[in-house]
Order: sequence, then C-alpha cells, then structure tokens
Amino acid sequence: MSVDTPNSAKLLGNITRYEDVATPKGRGGEDMGKQDFLTLFTAQLKSQNPLDPVKNEAFVAQLAQFSQLEALTNMQGSMDNLVKTMAGERMLNGASLIGLKVAVPGSLSRLEQGGSIEGKVDLPFGASGINVRVFNQQGALVKEMAAGPQTPGAASLEWDGTDAMGNPVPAGLYRITANAVVNGKNTDVSVDTLATVRSVSTNPSDGSVSLELEGGKSVLMSSVKRVGF
Repeated sequence: MSVDTPNSAKLLGNITRYEDVATPKGRGGEDMGKQDFLTLFTAQLKSQNPLDPVKNEAFVAQLAQFSQLEALTNMQGSMDNLVKTMAGERMLNGASLIGLKVAVPGSLSRLEQGGSIEGKVDLPFGASGINVRVFNQQGALVKEMAAGPQTPGAASLEWDGTDAMGNPVPAGLYRITANAVVNGKNTDVSVDTLATVRSVSTNPSDGSVSLELEGGKSVLMSSVKRVGF
C-alpha cells in the first residue's frame, strides 16, 4: 500500500523510508535535526496500516537511527563548547604577552635613549655579504652598515643607535632592513627584531589570536618564534 503525504513524503510498503522531494532540508532550510526526525517517526507510526504494522526489525533500526542522531547532536554541542574553551585559553595566553617583546620580521622596534636594537637574519644558504639599512618611523634613512661573509643559519646583527656620523639618534621607533648577496645575487632578506605587544584580539570566525604591536603592525600569535623583554 502506498500513501502520498504532505511534503511529498512517501510511505512505501510497511513504511520504513521517507523521501522528501520538495524540501530536502529541515525547518527553515536547515539540516534535519532530531526533533524533525522524531516528528516524522511519530507521523509514520500514526499512518501505518494496522493490518500491516512496521516489522520489529525496521522499528528497532529506526530507533537506532534516532539514537545515533541524538548522539551526534550532543557531540556537536560538546565540540562547540570545547572550541569556545580553547579560544578563551588562547586569548588568555596572548594577554600574558602584553608588555613583552616578540620577534617579528619587518616590524618597528623601539630604541631607548643610549640603547641599541638587535635583530636576526635567516640565511639558510649563507651569504658573501650583507648590507643593513636603518630607517626612522617616517621612512628616512638613518644609517647604512655592511657585514662580511656569513655562514648558513641565523645571523645576528646589532645597531648601536647612532647615525651615519656616529651621533646618537633620538629615542623612538626604527625599522631595520637587509640585503644579502646569496650565490652572487642580491636578495632582500627579512630582519626579525623585537617589537612590544600592546594589545591582543581574537577572530570569532576561527578563534585565531592576533598580537597588536607598537607601531601599528599585527601578527598572528602562532607565527611568533621568539619572546623577549
């Protein structure tokens, strides 16, 4: 016996399967939830032929399907709570970095009066020479320095806070860039310098945490390789 029902649901034989032709989704166009499944299941029991009821095997199978659906729903809720908890923990971890300095390529670093700025350059193939430039916050060239051959690995550099004439420059934010000669070719290389963390923000869409640095630059906390004071 076959009975046509609203939403084009079809009861076939002993009513063990539904096909929703018009609306394959649940309420409001969303995926079918456990309440939708229970509603259909109840409607099936009410609409079955008393002379040909649902067999025990089919009834048990449908109950198992409902239990599976409920378990998946509960699991989804637990996962959502776990994601929220982890996002909160990442936010707290990021907040602990406020006031500290993190190594960031191409960032502005603060020079204290009479102090210096240190940096690192990653040279996996070494270099026959390095040219280093220091710029102030306005982008004006303050000093240019040169270093000799470098072995493969991380090369350390330091600017003593003086200009081309050897005079101390005012305290403030400065940027250090470098150009290395690698295999006979001039190559721009990034310089990792320490920048102070001023605030922390989180992205609600994926839970990622960003560090907002002095000078206006932001970086993902996951990209930080070194922390200093």
